Order: sequence, then C-alpha cells, then structure tokens
Amino acid sequence: MKQKLLIAGRLILGAIFVYAAYAKLRAPWIEFVGSLNAFEILPESALEPVAKTLPWCELALGVALISGIWQRWFALIASVLLAFFFTVMLRSYIVGLKIDCGCFGPGDALGPKTLARDFSLLTLAVVVTVASFRSRRGTRSDSTSNVADQAA
Repeated sequence: MKQKLLIAGRLILGAIFVYAAYAKLRAPWIEFVGSLNAFEILPESALEPVAKTLPWCELALGVALISGIWQRWFALIASVLLAFFFTVMLRSYIVGLKIDCGCFGPGDALGPKTLARDFSLLTLAVVVTVASFRSRRGTRSDSTSNVADQAA
C-alpha cells in the first residue's frame, strides 16, 4: 500500500511539473520574463536565460519523476526547487508585491491560494522524497539480511 501511495505521489508531482512547463512554454517567453522580473530577485541579465531554460528543466524533472528513474534523487531535486519557489513567493507576498506568480503561465496572481497550493506541492515533494529514501534503505537492509541468513 505504501509503495502504491509513493508511486501515486511521484506521478502527481511529475504531472504537475510537466503541466507547469507546458503552460510556460506555450506562452511567449517574454511573458515569463515579466513574471520573473516582478519578484525582484534576479539581475536583469539573468531574466532571459532563466525564462528560456526553467520551463525545459521543469519538463525534464516532470518526465523523470513520471518515469521513476533515480526516483529519490529527482524527488529531492523537486523538493529543493519547490522549497526555493515557495520561499521566493512567501517573501514577495510578505513584502506586499502584487504580482503574477508565473507558476502555471501568465495570469496566476500571487495570493493566499497560490501560497497554499505551492505549500501543498512542497509537502507532497518532501513526503515523496522521504518515502523514496526510506523505501530504498529498507530494500537494501532486507536484501542484506537475506544474504547474511543464507550464508549462515
């Protein structure tokens, strides 16, 4: 049952990253530059490269999560990325910036709903990460103990 929940969490997280990437990629990249610039954290010289590469990185991360390849490492990357996104969004909200978060393309205003949604995604990513590392560790110790039992 735990394994099925882990797979479901990984698939949900992966699908959300794929959708977020798709939403950004279908709009002109200059719109995403506007969203990034509104956060007031990147130098102007970094806006274009980040706007052009971040959606592709999100797409790759989503596909990796869906495929299950190196599950614990990609779940960890998703957790770190979402923690960064949430921190930036929370800071912007506290400072009082009335901006478009850009999470799922243009038109996604930063507010309590977007913060709650992103915190939920961060929580899911952390749960998937912890469960991935625990399930790997459990598998290794079980197989090690079986080898030791067979040798005795």
